[in-house]
Amino acid sequence: MPRTKQTKPTSPRPRGRPRSEDAAVIESKLLAVALQEFLQYGYGDAAMDRIAKAVGGSKTTLYSRYASKEALFRAIVFDQIERASPEAALRSAAGPLDLEQGLKSYANRMLERSLQRDMIGVNRLIQSEAYRFPELAAAAMEKTQLGIRRIAEFISESAARDGVPCSKPTVVAEVFIFMIRGWYTYLLQTDQQVSVVKRKAWVDQAVDTLLQSRAEW
Repeated sequence: MPRTKQTKPTSPRPRGRPRSEDAAVIESKLLAVALQEFLQYGYGDAAMDRIAKAVGGSKTTLYSRYASKEALFRAIVFDQIERASPEAALRSAAGPLDLEQGLKSYANRMLERSLQRDMIGVNRLIQSEAYRFPELAAAAMEKTQLGIRRIAEFISESAARDGVPCSKPTVVAEVFIFMIRGWYTYLLQTDQQVSVVKRKAWVDQAVDTLLQSRAEW
């Protein structure tokens, strides 16, 4: 009688810390669920236990990743920034963009991302609840400072590359970032729908106006 080939039983995956790719999937799902929680209920009424239940985990597990609701909201804000790939907006396959191209590319990339529905919801939430929850304003300020540092470095690199001195790259970066944020805030407050053509035209005009004073930077 022929012998039946024995198959080796599959061992269950050992318990413990998830693999890096699994952890990334878990993190992405958690932030997506938390984002919807904040958009639906607002910051004040968002509940960590409801978020944990929605992702199929425990509140203890959620708090082991994020010690507070503030930390979770901050993670959402910076996840949204990274999805816009701001660093990539300043480069091409051939290397760094020139100053004009880089500033226009960055402004268009960040406005395009910020004008998507989820980011409009996040920014409106910050505007409406920051007076009650200062941590929201702190997260927005941290995001702004990150953008200023990134652009200041790009301006300094461009100055060295072009041989055009710039004694105050941080000040110029602040003007650039606040210029973008000011227009974006105006769009939110007036509830305007902006076409891609109009957005690019505004960016071109704004950056061209800023560059006219480059000799005084």
